Amino acid sequence: MANTPLSRAMSGTVDPPLLPLPDRVVELLSELGSPPRLAAHLRAVHDVAHQLVDWVEQHCPAALFDREAVLFGAATHDVGKTVHVSALSGPGAAHEEAGRDLLQRHGVGPELARFAATHASWGRQQVGLEDLLVSLADKVWKNRRVPELEDLVVARLAEASGRAVWEEFMALDEILARIGDGADERLAFQASFPTQG
Repeated sequence: MANTPLSRAMSGTVDPPLLPLPDRVVELLSELGSPPRLAAHLRAVHDVAHQLVDWVEQHCPAALFDREAVLFGAATHDVGKTVHVSALSGPGAAHEEAGRDLLQRHGVGPELARFAATHASWGRQQVGLEDLLVSLADKVWKNRRVPELEDLVVARLAEASGRAVWEEFMALDEILARIGDGADERLAFQASFPTQG
């Protein structure tokens, strides 16, 4: 792959160290001509999702969820912004449904494409732990804390573990604070890439 801003954003050696996007996502974003800044954002959220799923697996082994679905969802949740580029620098929700449709047109099944549509609507519908973890990664990568979302995750963890809600809250709060400590570096990484191809 050529050394372009897009390729560096998706899988180049970067500071802070971030896991590269999965090959399937790299191919898709390349094919779609993704703005490099979008790819950088997806990479940062994907890296945070890795940290979250690793933590959930260690902290609460009884919590049943599809790890690979969370990671794919985090890596593609904003793919609709390849069509709605203005949403990279401003508000807008049109990219959510567009992203799900775009993924499905590119051969991604509905069970994985859904994250593009659910990552911002976790409070409006019944969603799985996978959806909540993608939404959480999309918030905490920049150290944004959303109590209502965190409460939903805590409830799922407490239900699976049998521990008290306050115990799960304290544990989740600790990992989110630790992840949030790296937000400035992730934000600088994202901002270092252009919004145009």
